[in-house]
Amino acid sequence: MVYLLNQIKNRPYSFVDPLESRPMNRYPRDFRGHGPDAPDAAWPGGAKIAISLVLNYEEGGENNILHGDAGSEAFLSDIPGAAPWPGQRHWNMESIYEYGARAGFWRLHRMFTGLQIPLTIFGVTTALARNPEQLEAMKSAGWEIASHGLKWVDHRDMDQAEEAAQITESFRLHTEVVGCPPTGWYTGRCSMNTVQLTAQTQKLAWISDTYDDDLPYWLAIGDHDQLVIPYTLEANDMRFATAPGYTTGAQFFEYLKDSFDTLYAEGEGGRAKMFSIGLHNRLIGRPGKIAGLKRFLDYAKSHKDVWFARRIDIAQHWQKSHPPKRFERPSQMASERFVQAYGSIFEHSPWIAERAWHLELGPAHDTAIGLHNALARIFRTASQPERLGVLLAHPDLAGKLAAAKRLTAESTHEQASAALDALTDAERATFQRLNAEYVAKHGFPFIIAVRDNTKDSILAAFAARIHNDTETEFSAACAQVERIAVLRLKDILP
Repeated sequence: MVYLLNQIKNRPYSFVDPLESRPMNRYPRDFRGHGPDAPDAAWPGGAKIAISLVLNYEEGGENNILHGDAGSEAFLSDIPGAAPWPGQRHWNMESIYEYGARAGFWRLHRMFTGLQIPLTIFGVTTALARNPEQLEAMKSAGWEIASHGLKWVDHRDMDQAEEAAQITESFRLHTEVVGCPPTGWYTGRCSMNTVQLTAQTQKLAWISDTYDDDLPYWLAIGDHDQLVIPYTLEANDMRFATAPGYTTGAQFFEYLKDSFDTLYAEGEGGRAKMFSIGLHNRLIGRPGKIAGLKRFLDYAKSHKDVWFARRIDIAQHWQKSHPPKRFERPSQMASERFVQAYGSIFEHSPWIAERAWHLELGPAHDTAIGLHNALARIFRTASQPERLGVLLAHPDLAGKLAAAKRLTAESTHEQASAALDALTDAERATFQRLNAEYVAKHGFPFIIAVRDNTKDSILAAFAARIHNDTETEFSAACAQVERIAVLRLKDILP
């Protein structure tokens, strides 16, 4: 099914329902993710934590008029308050970036190869092309070399077609320079289009231009399932160059240690996570800063069940252990299909689903709890006669409709769950008597979420509630209708 996206900045997306040519009020951001029951990562060997160390290689790919840019670089350096120099080279900025390539990289290379810890390189393609010895050292060490985009520049205002062209050129040049195409991608200074554009290539085992989780997850882009391995801007040495940030290696060590301890403890509790750490040659490669990183690595290696993994290793594990699972998402349905699927959740009341379809739905409503909230909003704000109509649509428990096998499939299943379809003659007579007394007093059937109860607890509730005033019972019945609805949704949605 195709929806036309009307991209309006800072507003929810509005799709067009192809069956009705009416706008669908849809909100694209995903605040749920894995939800309250995130999977155990089940890392290889029973590891309690996976540590992904990323070294950003940007030296030679940054803004510079030598590279055809409008001015000098101003981002992530030791120059406080740096600003671009339009039309000029910035000698101090250039020399700081050169330190990263000339000294910082080799200090880090010696440390990581000595500790036998694998890395993922986020390599700016043009920087890799200008640094052949460092590139060869990465390859010899068995490090993963992912793409960090064609150039280390801001993509925020870049035209979508231009960004797509740069992605294509980055693939070409990366393959030429490295000897194979990248299997992972992180632009960093990305645009609103970057994730979609990189996923649409369908060439990448993973992309990382998000910071929204402690676990990988699958992102559906059209008919393609793209694995996302979130990155980090906080467990990241970039904070040596930003405020508030670190000024000593000891501060970096303490932050990494606290993060590790928290995630390691979660792994011991059966909820293993991933810990990304971001590094830059020109920052952490300085002597006073690298000491804090070395202390952390020694600390982490002193623990058992720690997996130091390249991002491609994490991607391959996730693909095998947690493959993508697609399902029909309520927020993406046309109105006719939405009502067909959920019109019976509130008994014989499809108008609730019809109205709910027009709410601002999004990924958060593609679960039982999320969609129930949307449907319940319509029910709660309906008029008193409409809500009464929903109550009246519910059948008597073990009543004549059940005996005549004329219940809805949902009601049949629910009544059977409490054995109300297998009553003795005496029990059936008791239910029918209570039904009649309750309706005579309150004007609507006795409603209870049968699946939460047993035959005996239902009878006890019947006997207790029949004596309430009608206003109290109306509220109680409405609450039970909502409970029945969420149980029905849990049968068919995550």
